[in-house]
Amino acid sequence: MKYRRFGRLGWQVSEIGYGMWGMGGWTGSDDAESIASLQRAVDLGCNFFDTAWAYGEGHSEGLLGQLVRANPRKKLYTATKIPPKNRIWPSRREFNLDDCFPPDYIEEYVHKSLKNAGLPYFDLIQFHTWEDRWVGDDRWAKRIDELRRQGLVHAVGISINRWEPWNGVRAVRSRLIDAIQVIYNIFDQNPEDELFPACAEMDVAVIARVPFDEGTLTGTLTKESKWPRGDWRNTYFVQENLVASVEHADALKPLVPAGMTMAEMALRFILNNSTVSTIIPGMRKVRHVESNIAAGNAGPLPAELHAQLRRHRWDRQPAKWSQ
Repeated sequence: MKYRRFGRLGWQVSEIGYGMWGMGGWTGSDDAESIASLQRAVDLGCNFFDTAWAYGEGHSEGLLGQLVRANPRKKLYTATKIPPKNRIWPSRREFNLDDCFPPDYIEEYVHKSLKNAGLPYFDLIQFHTWEDRWVGDDRWAKRIDELRRQGLVHAVGISINRWEPWNGVRAVRSRLIDAIQVIYNIFDQNPEDELFPACAEMDVAVIARVPFDEGTLTGTLTKESKWPRGDWRNTYFVQENLVASVEHADALKPLVPAGMTMAEMALRFILNNSTVSTIIPGMRKVRHVESNIAAGNAGPLPAELHAQLRRHRWDRQPAKWSQ
């Protein structure tokens, strides 16, 4: 495993981190399998784990707490997210801080998440939705500072709406946040336009989420793909999105080198960007952990292939289904 500096905090975090959404409530999740996968990741050098209260209303946080207690001699960086009070993802322009993260609510959910995990603190607490104009209402920052002084959180970050990387630049430049979580992959390269330069300038850590475009960039989806009833992916991959996503993924398949999977290519593409501190693919099975970490260990892609993939940037706009 290779490690990168986590912004101005100076943490050395694994290039391949662990996204824990899937094990919080997706269909087919199994706690024993999840714990085995998490432990395998630790054994292979992964030390950054990202969860949220919304992932099974604390269930995923509980699994993370189990993992930390099972590895008392290893430093595992724990990150979770506070859900918006109005329970609406993504945020909307008209929402204000009191709609989503009033100060007392922030403190309430930090305590709830700590109780779920059975941990004394989280290394990183993140707002699960964000509007950049909230920078002007510093009540959230003051409450986070109080929680930091109490030792309950060590750092603060934000998670940006899908396909809106511009909606975090002001927060980065405010010096009020330590980390930013954003969708970044072969298709979604737009964080490079404004957000990543700001992060580099302000030394804010970047957590790259959705490296496989919700599964599209694994190359395994088809235009007929379906998921069990109640699975979130049925609401995201509506026909309009599924067809377009599969067509864009199919256009990449001729570029996959012999002996490499599309998933490996997708992860290694992200590693070419030095602004990224860690990537958090969702992993629910040991074989996924092993293949993703092996891909990370292979390092960035050759320059020629990376340049070819950059031409497959796909700029999209938020839609009702994009969440």
